[in-house]
Amino acid sequence: MCPYCASPAVVAKPRTAGEDPEFVVGFVIPEEDARKRARAWIRSTWFVKSAFAKADVSAVRGVYLPAYLYSGSAAVQYTAQIGENYTVTETYTTTDAQGKTVTRTRTKTVTEWRSLQGSWAAYLDDVIVTASRGLHNAELEAIEPYDLRALHRYTPKMLSGWLAEDPSRAVAECAAMAREEAVEQVGRRVSAHMPGDSHRSLQYQTRFENEHGALVLLPVWVLAVKYDPEVPAVRMVLNGQTGALIGKPPRSWTKISLAVVGGILLIAAIVALVGANS
Repeated sequence: MCPYCASPAVVAKPRTAGEDPEFVVGFVIPEEDARKRARAWIRSTWFVKSAFAKADVSAVRGVYLPAYLYSGSAAVQYTAQIGENYTVTETYTTTDAQGKTVTRTRTKTVTEWRSLQGSWAAYLDDVIVTASRGLHNAELEAIEPYDLRALHRYTPKMLSGWLAEDPSRAVAECAAMAREEAVEQVGRRVSAHMPGDSHRSLQYQTRFENEHGALVLLPVWVLAVKYDPEVPAVRMVLNGQTGALIGKPPRSWTKISLAVVGGILLIAAIVALVGANS
C-alpha cells in the first residue's frame, strides 16, 4: 500500500549498486505521537467534510524520504536604489474651528534615493530539495527545517524496520531545484544586506561555485486518508524529527455557506438591535 496515496501500487525491489545515501536523519517523533498530532490537526481544522473529521488515522506510516542536500558559495553582483529618510518642517495654512485662516507648521519624512552597486558573497548550506516524485518539494519545504546537526553517516541498520524510498529524481534535476532555492535565499539575504532606511529596484546576478550535493534520507510520517472512495486520498505529512505537519483538508462548502449565512444574520440582528435602542 502506497503511504503517499493509499493505492496498492508499491513494488519492493532489491537495492542496486550506487544508490546508497550519504547521510540519514533519524526519527524522533514516535508513531503514537504522530497519530495524536494527526488527530489534533483534523479536529482543529474548521469546515471540513464530516467523513474526513471522523477519518481513521491508524494507517500512519514512517518513511525515510530521499532528499538532496546542497551547499555552495555564491558570488553576487547587485544594483539597487537606496532610500535615506530625513525630516523637514513645512508651513501650511488651514481653517480653525472658528472658520479663521491660520498658519501652522508640521514635520514630514522625505526619502532621498541614491543608486548603489556592489558585490556580495556568502556560503550557502542546508538547502534541501526532495529526490522523490511521490512527495513534492513544496510539501517538504512546508515541514522544514530539519536540524541537520543530527545527521548520521548512512548505515543499512539505521533503516531496519522502516520504509525507505529510493530516489526517483535524477541528480541533475535535484541540483536544478536546489539552485532555484539557493537563488531565492540569496535574494532574501542580499535584500537584508542593503543599507539605508529602505531600498527598491534591487537586481542581482548570482554565480555559484564550490557546489556539493549529497543524498540524504529524512524522516517523515505520512498519512493518506481515504475518507471517500470517489475522491483521492487526503495526504498529511509530518516531520519525523520536529513534528511539523501539513495537509490540505477537504472543505465542506455546505458548512461554509451555513457559517456565512449565520454571520450575515447575526450582523443584521445586531444592526436591528442598535437601531431599536437609538
